[in-house]
Amino acid sequence: MKKFVFITGGARSGKSRYAQQLALQQSGHPIYVATARIWDQEFRDRVDRHRQDRDDRWTSLEEEKHLSRLPLGGQTAVIDCITLWITNFFSDSKYDIDACFASCKQEIDHLLEQEAFLIVISNEIGMGLHADTEAGRKFTDLHGWVNQYLAARADEVIFMISGIPLTVKK
Repeated sequence: MKKFVFITGGARSGKSRYAQQLALQQSGHPIYVATARIWDQEFRDRVDRHRQDRDDRWTSLEEEKHLSRLPLGGQTAVIDCITLWITNFFSDSKYDIDACFASCKQEIDHLLEQEAFLIVISNEIGMGLHADTEAGRKFTDLHGWVNQYLAARADEVIFMISGIPLTVKK
């Protein structure tokens, strides 16, 4: 049952909806892992709307950084989303991208040791405007490196475009 599917694409491209459909095809009771830190009411409202997409078949877990500590063995899990997860590492590391990338890789490696069907979602980076701050440019670099690391480790990579999944790697 061990499999790792990486889904990437732009904001509002349908990544989460597709990942949830895929998870329900694999399991009648999948796990949804939320990685977000809630920093204001508008973001809390977004998270609440996202929760409404899932019914009582889902078990929801929240974990900002230490995904490998979650007991996912033998289960199907959607991890949503790596972009927010990287943000948590990035801000906690005081924008040290080398240390942050090392921590992210280590956490990914430990997560992928679990016998689980993992569906990991991330925004594709670098398809829009270039960041106008040093921290923004460092985050873009870090996010791109982590996405490349995940895609290289994945059994399957899906790129979402306007709600349409394109298989990039199988």
